[in-house]
Order: sequence, then structure tokens, then C-alpha cells
Amino acid sequence: MSTQYLIVGATLPDGSKSDLRIANGRITERGTGLKSDGAAMIDANGLIALPGLVDLHTHLREPGFEQSETVLSGTRAAAAGGFTSVFAMANTMPVADTSGVVEQVQSLGDAAGYATVRPIGAVTVGLAGERLSEIGAMAHSRAAVSVFSDDGKCVHDSLLMRRALEYVKTFNGVIAQHAQDPRLTEKSQMNEGALSSELGLAGWPAVAEESIIARDVLLAEHVGARLHICHLSTAGSVDVMRWAKARGIDVTAEVTPHHLLLTEELVRSYDARFKVNPPLRRDEDVLALRAGVADGTIDIIATDHAPHPDEAKDCEWDHAAFGMVGLESALSVTQTALVDTGIVGWNDVARLLSHAPARIGRLAGHTHDFAVGSPANITLTDPSASSTFGLANLVGKSRNSPYLGMTLSGSVRHTFHHGYATLTDGVLVDPAEVAAHATEWRTTHG
Repeated sequence: MSTQYLIVGATLPDGSKSDLRIANGRITERGTGLKSDGAAMIDANGLIALPGLVDLHTHLREPGFEQSETVLSGTRAAAAGGFTSVFAMANTMPVADTSGVVEQVQSLGDAAGYATVRPIGAVTVGLAGERLSEIGAMAHSRAAVSVFSDDGKCVHDSLLMRRALEYVKTFNGVIAQHAQDPRLTEKSQMNEGALSSELGLAGWPAVAEESIIARDVLLAEHVGARLHICHLSTAGSVDVMRWAKARGIDVTAEVTPHHLLLTEELVRSYDARFKVNPPLRRDEDVLALRAGVADGTIDIIATDHAPHPDEAKDCEWDHAAFGMVGLESALSVTQTALVDTGIVGWNDVARLLSHAPARIGRLAGHTHDFAVGSPANITLTDPSASSTFGLANLVGKSRNSPYLGMTLSGSVRHTFHHGYATLTDGVLVDPAEVAAHATEWRTTHG
């Protein structure tokens, strides 16, 4: 069943052009003018070749919330967006706070085959913030968990956060903190400011995020552990991160595509597709986040893909769920917000959406430079494309995208995971075929 591919005329992130031959899950030849020799030909002239995208922050919802998403449907959305690896957040039911649950999630990802699924373990039992979960057992399980997060909830107890940082330090793990002071955000519905007062919605102050980040970078410095900040959203948070990095603290941060493009003004519509945690912020915050990406203060872009069924969004704003889907649109939004505006180039995109998240998550077997012998996790995107984002672009189970009706740049055309195609000419490959290739790859490579 093993298939060879020859990608012809691709533009690499550094602007050079190259042909790439794929066989047995790896790049076996690189150069120009390569001969077919029976390989399936992919015409990549005009396309950018990126190392397979890695999302450090995805909600796949399974087990427990399969009405919103499953590991299969979520990884299909990932493949459609050019992702070959996703880190699945722990807020499932049961919560991923034991080795049994994280191994189940990984097994579901292995069987589906559309992307490598790395489970994220909960920091605390049941995300309750009262006592540490089975961190060591998850780290040493077959899933080899390296990232731990109570995302959706903040680890607000200072002593508990310190103990978690000390624990993961022993095996070079990382705590990914959802920075939200729970007392400062009780009943909050949107960014706090003049607009929240005008709309009569309870405000979500920027300091609720910034104060937790400030506390945690000092804790990380004190114990000498790795800390990652989820979905940075305010100008003040960028300032705190910039200070922490100048101080030499081992901290990284992510920003979502939606916080790089959208602002609180969209809340005027009371359309709950724009209700998200943390909330959409001011124009000034968007500009500060873009500047933070440009100067390296912000390390990665992560989707925070958060699917919900229609009834959770098609209701009054106050009662609607927080969250947006984002896997299918992430690369287009990144191009629209950062590349087309001249803030970053494609080399930076490869770093932000592939290299750096793989490094932070300690993802083994990741393609870095298209070297011969490296794993063939590859995304081909057309930067010249431009289209209106619509329901047809959403291949997961949920439809709560904030980009419906918006014009976005770029189009993912091909995705290769472990050397086999999961997306061809913009169309997802049949699940049975992908699963068969995944089984073959696991049999061959263990």
C-alpha cells in the first residue's frame, strides 16, 4: 500500500525552490529536476511548502463531548488546515487526569491517522484546582505526556501552581497556564471597557490575565521550571512576557489567530460566535500582539480550537458557551493578519506554527528543514488564493467559526502526515484509506 510522492517545484519557507521525494514516511530525495520514477506527482509550482503544522492547543472533546467533536472529526479538521500534529486539551469527560484517559485519547488519534495526537494532561484532579493529578503516571505512560494544563480554568492557587512547576521540572515537562483570575472575572462576558458598558455586558478586565502571568513567571523563575502561557490577549500581557524573557525566565507564550485579527467591536452584533475566553480585545491589543509576534516575545500561534454544538451558540449572549473553532482557518488567518501585512515572512510562519510548538511540546520526529531522511510531515499552501470563508470550509462537527463570511488569504492544498496524504488538492482523503496508511506506518516504524 505504501505510496511514493514527488512534490515538484515547491517554494520552501526561505524562498528557495525544490523538488521533494517522499517514500516510506520520509523525505528520500531533495533537489531540482528530479525524475518521477513511478512516484505520484504533485505540482507544487506557486505553492509554499511548510513543515507540517503543529497545534499546541486543541480541544478534541472526546471522551465525553462527542456531540461537539471527536478525535476523528477534529483531526480531519486539523488535516484540512494543514496540521499534522495536535495537542489535545484535558477538559474532557472524564477529565484527562490519569494515564488511562490520556492513553485512550492517543490511541484514538493513532487509529484515525489524520494527525499525530499528543494528549495534554490535567494539572489538577478533575480540573478542580484542589490537588495535583497523576502527573508522573501520565508522563511515564505510553502517551508520554509532557504538557499539563487545566485550560478552561486557571490554576489559581499559588502553592498548588508552585508544586506543579516543581513536579514537571523533574522530567522537563511544562505547565501551560490559562491565565485568568477567577474572582476578577466572575460573570464576565466580554472585554472590560467603554464598549462593555455601552452594551450592558459584564466586563473582563485585562488585569485578570496580566496579574496571573506576572505571578507565574516569578514562580517559574523561583523553582527553575518551564512555563507556557496560553492564549495571550492583552498589550499588558505582552509587556509582562517581554520583561520575563529579558530576565531570562524559561517561559513561552502563544497567541490565537482570532486575537491577531478580530476585536471587541464584533460583539456589537451579539453574535455568540464572537464569544471566546479570553475575550476579543481592543485594536490596541491586537497591534501589541502582532508586535509581540514580530519581536519574538510571543513564541507560537495556537488555535484554541473549541467546538460547540449549534444550540450552545444559537442563543442569548449571556447563556452562550465560550469558544471558537479554528483549525481549518488558522493558516489563512495567519497569512491575512501577519504575512500580507508584512509583519512576518514564511520562515517565521514555519517557526510559529511548526518548529516552536514542536519544541515546546517535545514532539519527537518532527520535520524541521526538509532534510533527506527527515519525517515527511509537510503542508503545501497556495498564498495567492483568496476566498470567502464559509460552512464548506468547516469539516469538523461544529460550526462556531468567527470567520464565516470573511475574506481570507491562502488555501491549504495538500497535507502529508508520516509520508501519506491526508489532504489532496484541498479534499480530505477517505478515512478508511488514511487509517490503513496509519496502520501500515505504525507497523513499519513502531
